Amino acid sequence: MVTGAARFFGGNVVARLAQDPGVERIIAVDTMTPPRELQRRMGRAEFVRADIRNPLIRKVIGGNDVDTVVHAAVLAHPPSGGGRAVMKDLNVLGAMQLFAVCQKSPTVERVVVRSSSAVYGCSAKDPAKFTEEMGARTPPSGWFARDMIEIEGFVRGLARRRPDIATSILRFAPIVGPRLAGSDIQYLRSPITPTVLGRDARLQLLHEEDAIAALTLAALTGPGGTFNIAGDGALALSQAVRRAGRIELPVPFAVFRTIGRTLMGPVMREFSGEQLDYFHFGCGLDTTRMRTELEFVPRWTTVQAFDDFIGGAALRPVFDPAWIDVAERKLLGLIGAGTGAQS
Repeated sequence: MVTGAARFFGGNVVARLAQDPGVERIIAVDTMTPPRELQRRMGRAEFVRADIRNPLIRKVIGGNDVDTVVHAAVLAHPPSGGGRAVMKDLNVLGAMQLFAVCQKSPTVERVVVRSSSAVYGCSAKDPAKFTEEMGARTPPSGWFARDMIEIEGFVRGLARRRPDIATSILRFAPIVGPRLAGSDIQYLRSPITPTVLGRDARLQLLHEEDAIAALTLAALTGPGGTFNIAGDGALALSQAVRRAGRIELPVPFAVFRTIGRTLMGPVMREFSGEQLDYFHFGCGLDTTRMRTELEFVPRWTTVQAFDDFIGGAALRPVFDPAWIDVAERKLLGLIGAGTGAQS
C-alpha cells in the first residue's frame, strides 16, 4: 500500500511498483483522485479513496492483507485554503493513525517513510556532513521539519513495539528535477537572486527520479533503519546562481529574510524559516549507509540534478554562464603569467 498516491512521489512509486512482476498487488491510497495521466501510468494498481487519519484505514490494510506500507503522503507546505493546523493534522495525526494500524496488523512486514534532511536543521554549528545518528545542533524553526521529527519518532516507536517489522526512514536532500522543482530552489527563477552576504551555502541535492527509485527499492528489499539519501558532491549557492544564468545580489541576512523576500515576489514570500536558514548555511549529508546498507546508488550527482532542473525549468539566462567560465580562465591565466614573470 502506498499513501499519497495522487501526488508526485506516491503516484510515481505506485507506477514503478506496478511495472514489477514480482509485486502481486498494489493498493494506492489518497483523499484525492489521481490525475488521469498518473492513473494511466499506475496501470494495474488499485486506487482506494481513503483518509489515513480515519480509523477505517485499518479495513484497507487488513482487508487486503497488506505486507508493505510506503508512507509518502507528507506535506512540506500548508495546503491551499488551509493553515498550519491543517498541515499538522494531515502530517502528524495522519502518520500516528497509520502507524497505529500497522502496529496492530498481523500482515504488515515492512514500513517505508519519506522523510527529509530538514530534520537536521541549518546553523553555523553544523558539521560538514550529518550522519544518521546526529541530530539538529539548533532546533529547526520550520513547520515541516518539526512535523518530520515527530513522524520519525512515531516510526521509531513502531520499531520498538514491533521489531518484526522492518521500518525504513529515508531522509531526502532537497529534491530537484525537470518535473518537480522544490520551492527550495524555485527562487533561482528570478533574474536577480539575493544571497546572504559573507556566506556561500553548501547545497547537496537529489534528483526527483533518484528519490522515486530509492522509495521503490526500500519498499521491495530495503532493510530497517534510517538513511540519508542525496546525490554525490555538492554545489555552492554562488555556483548554482551562476549555472542558472542569474545575477547574484549579496545582502545581509536581515535584509535577505525581509526586503529580499519582498523583492522576490510570491516565490520567496512563501519560504519557511527552515528554507531561509538553508540558503544561509546549507546542509551536507553523509550517504555511506545509503550505499552500504540500503545498497542504493543515485544516478545523478548534485550538479547533474541541478543542471537537469535548469534545463527542465526552461529558464532564460540573464547571461550565458559560459562567459563567466571564459573570464575566470583568462583571469587565472593572467595571474599565472604574472607569477611566472616575477619568478
